[in-house]
Amino acid sequence: MKRFLSLILLLCWVANAGAASLTIEITEGAEGALPIAVVPFGWAGSSPGAVDVGSEIAEIVRSDLQRSGRFAALPVKDMLARPQSDADVEFRDWKVLGMDNLVVGQVRPNGQGGYLVRFQLFDVFKGEQLIGYNFPTTSRDLRSTAHKIADIIYENLTGQPGAFDTRIAYVVSSSKADGSQEVSLKVADADGFDPQTIVTSSEPLMSPAWAPDGRRLAYVSFEQKKASIYIQEVFTGKRQTVASFKGINGAPAWAPDGRKLALTLSRDGNPEIYVLNINTNALTRLTNHYAIDTEPAWSPDGRYIIFTSDRGGKPQIYRVPAFGGKVSRVTFEGSYNARASYAPDGESLTLVTRQGGDFRVAVVNLANNALQVLSDGRLDESPSFAPNGSMIIYATKINGKGELAAVSVDGRIRQRLALQDGDVREPVWSPYTKTNRRNP
Repeated sequence: MKRFLSLILLLCWVANAGAASLTIEITEGAEGALPIAVVPFGWAGSSPGAVDVGSEIAEIVRSDLQRSGRFAALPVKDMLARPQSDADVEFRDWKVLGMDNLVVGQVRPNGQGGYLVRFQLFDVFKGEQLIGYNFPTTSRDLRSTAHKIADIIYENLTGQPGAFDTRIAYVVSSSKADGSQEVSLKVADADGFDPQTIVTSSEPLMSPAWAPDGRRLAYVSFEQKKASIYIQEVFTGKRQTVASFKGINGAPAWAPDGRKLALTLSRDGNPEIYVLNINTNALTRLTNHYAIDTEPAWSPDGRYIIFTSDRGGKPQIYRVPAFGGKVSRVTFEGSYNARASYAPDGESLTLVTRQGGDFRVAVVNLANNALQVLSDGRLDESPSFAPNGSMIIYATKINGKGELAAVSVDGRIRQRLALQDGDVREPVWSPYTKTNRRNP
């Protein structure tokens, strides 16, 4: 049991880095990626200094689509023309280049410090417009606007919502000049840009978890020389301690309603699963077993909580009703399955499974219990679904350094998210919010 607990702590250990952005590299894309051209957006204002705004927006859209692995974006240098609206489009130019779809756009001033961004998506072979929108925005929100445009294009062409206008949280550790370690919890855009430090500590930070509103993070900190669970508002920095009992306080997981946390506590002597009502501080104990029960995660409908337990002799995934009841085993394939969480549709799980001496990210189809291994590293851990369920982000080791990676749920698309400095661990993808799912 001590060996299992040590492994759980190893898989959860986290750390920090400086303000460097993540660099995303597509290491494997899907065959048959859709050819698409995203033309640099034009500028309709009188100020020449703002001409680059349109090119920057188009480049973000192009990068998002290319990074998804579902699209093959045409380099700007290979474009035969640069139309800015439907009136300028000659479809034969894009048919020659083998493009299926074309995106054009224009940016114009819109009040003090504001912009109006218009884009149009065309089906090249049909020679017709598929969609067109106007987005009012500001200088501060230009990147978010570009991500929203990419989300709309992605959904229109694939039938699945995009997740470009979301964020990721992760923990990194880096060495200071005096040789000590600095640990930070950071939040960045889904493409790795604009990293913001949420909290910094000289002690371990671990298990970040997004609230359903996308505005709060729960996490474990050892800053008081013991494990405690905090909830912190991302934008204001305001935080509160919600669990600091004797023993283990770990693995917080938000309920879909944002009012409760599932936790691992050993306040009564053994690691068990509890539910904490954030408003009333009422605790409900869900498990009662001599084994180690840890790493809870809620089903999307809030009815069940899955968790890792070695009550059968080896770590496997179990399920218990969220209000208490009979515990049932979920995973049966393989001798080690841990750190599970539900897909957004509730039809599958992602988890860490052992393959020989390696730990890999896998998905389990809950309808037939079939397990599919998706990653190929030696120590892959902390998998987290994108809010649209298309990708899974996870931590891995590359040349002895902790980095992040992502893989599509079918295993066909792979990405590497590298940070120049620091050891990166414990990624978690943010949910959709009212802001990033707002209709234009």
